[in-house]
Amino acid sequence: MSAENKQGLTLVYTGDGKGKTTSALGLALRGIGRGFNVKIYQFIKSPQRSYGEQIALKKLGVEMVQLGIGFTWTKTPEEHREALRNGWPKAKAAVMSGEYDLIILDELNNALAINKFPIDDVLPLNEVIDVIQNKPPHVHLVITGRDARQEIKDLADLVSIIEPEKHYYNEGIPAVKGIEF
Repeated sequence: MSAENKQGLTLVYTGDGKGKTTSALGLALRGIGRGFNVKIYQFIKSPQRSYGEQIALKKLGVEMVQLGIGFTWTKTPEEHREALRNGWPKAKAAVMSGEYDLIILDELNNALAINKFPIDDVLPLNEVIDVIQNKPPHVHLVITGRDARQEIKDLADLVSIIEPEKHYYNEGIPAVKGIEF
C-alpha cells in the first residue's frame, strides 16, 4: 500500500460492553484483505495463554504480541509495572517506524486507566499522546479498552463507545472458548 495515497486515522473503541477488541480485529481482517501490513499489541493479555484470534492471525501472517501479564488482580503491581515498562517502548517503536499500515494497541486504555498503583513513569500518557500526534501520516492507529482517557478521545478521528444492554455473564455463563478467547 502506497504511503502517499492514504491518510492514517486514529480510532478508539472504548466503553463497558463486549466487542472492542473484536471490532479492532475486524478492521485488521479488512486491512489484511486490502494488503495492509498489520501489527497488534495487547497490553493486558499474557503470552502465557492461548487466544483464538492470535492463532487465526498467525495463519494470515500477522503478528499479535501480548505485552501484559493478565488482569491487575492476578499479579503484583511491580510485575505489571515491569510488563508496561518493557512493552510500551516496543509498541511505540512499531507505530513510529512507519513499517505498518495498521497498528492495534489493544487494551491500552485499560492499562492507562490503572489507578491501583502508579504507571505514568512506565507508560507515560504524554508519550502516548505524542505517538498519536506524531505517528507517520499513513499509519492507522486503533486503541481499545475501557475507560479511554479524554485526552486520547480528543485526538481520535473516531470514538466508538460500546455499552452493554444484556450480557450472559450476568446469567452466570463464564467466558466461552471461541467467543471470549
